[in-house]
Amino acid sequence: MLVLNEEETRAALPWAELIDAVEAMFRSDCVMPVRHHHEMDVPGEAPATMLLMPAWVPGGHIGVKILNLFPDNHLRALPTIIGSYLLSSGTTGEMLAIVEGGELTARRTAATSALAAKYLACADAEEMLMVGAGRLSLNLMEAHAVTRPLKRFAIWARNRQKAEEIAAAARKLGLDASAADDLETAARSADIISCATLSNDPLIRGEWLKPGAHLDLVGAFKPSMRESDDEAIRRAQVYVDTRAGAMKEGGDIHQPLSSGVLTAEDIRAELAELASGTKVGRATAEEITLFKSVGAALEDLAGAILAYRKASAKAGG
Repeated sequence: MLVLNEEETRAALPWAELIDAVEAMFRSDCVMPVRHHHEMDVPGEAPATMLLMPAWVPGGHIGVKILNLFPDNHLRALPTIIGSYLLSSGTTGEMLAIVEGGELTARRTAATSALAAKYLACADAEEMLMVGAGRLSLNLMEAHAVTRPLKRFAIWARNRQKAEEIAAAARKLGLDASAADDLETAARSADIISCATLSNDPLIRGEWLKPGAHLDLVGAFKPSMRESDDEAIRRAQVYVDTRAGAMKEGGDIHQPLSSGVLTAEDIRAELAELASGTKVGRATAEEITLFKSVGAALEDLAGAILAYRKASAKAGG
C-alpha cells in the first residue's frame, strides 16, 4: 500500500492532468452518498468541522476522505485543513493508498474551479483577483492560469502582510502578482475573481462586477458564511459544482434561496452538466457568471486515483 505525504501528493497531481481527471470524473457514473458534516466545539476557539466524504465508481475505485477543519489553527502555525484520503480497489476492496488529505483537498478544489472557468470565464481573461491569502490562494491562481491566459494577478486579504507574502510566493512561481490596496478597485478591473475565505459577511459587491466578469466562490462553506452579496446573484448567471451541496451548504446560494432572491430554477447548471455537454456555460462575452463550489467527493476520488497511478508508476519506474 502506498502512503503519500504532502510533498509526494503535490508532485503526483500536476494541474493539467488533475483538471482533466476531475472533468472525467464529473462525466462518470461515480456514486456519492451524502457526506457526513459534523461541527465540533473547541474550547476557547472557533468551532471545528469534521467531514467524512465517501465516493466510488462501481468496479473501479472506492474512496473516503476524513478531514478536520480547524479555523484557528493559524494561531498555531498549522494548516486549517488536516486529514487523509483512503483509496481502495472497487473490485476486491483491497486498500491501495493513503493520500495526504490537506494537499489533495487544496489541489482538487483549485482544479475544480479552473475546470468551471473553462466553461464560464471569458476565453481571453487576463486579469485575476485572488481574495484571501490562505492555503488555497496559490493553488487557485496556478490552476486558473492553466485554463485561461492570465497575465496579471492581484491578491487582497484583510491582513496586508499575508497578501504580500502570497504575492511574493506567486512571483517565485512565475506569476505576475502583487498585493491589492483596495478591494473594490481590484474587483472592478478583474476578469476572474476567486474568493477563498471564511467570511461570514459579503466581500464582493455585485455592483463592482464588470461585464464579462467571472466570480469563483470557493470559501464560505457553511450556510451562515458568505463571500458575495445579493446584487452579485441578481446580476450573474449562477452555476454550482453540485446542486445538492451548494443549495444546502454554501451561504452564497443557500441564503439567496431562503430570501427569494434566487430560485432553484435560476441555477443554470451544475458542473456535471457542463462537463457532459447537456447544459451550456458562458453564452456571450458580456454576461457575468458566478460559480459556487462547496466540494464534491468525486473530486477527491479523481485526485486520489491520479495520485496513486502516478506515484505507482514512479515507484515502478
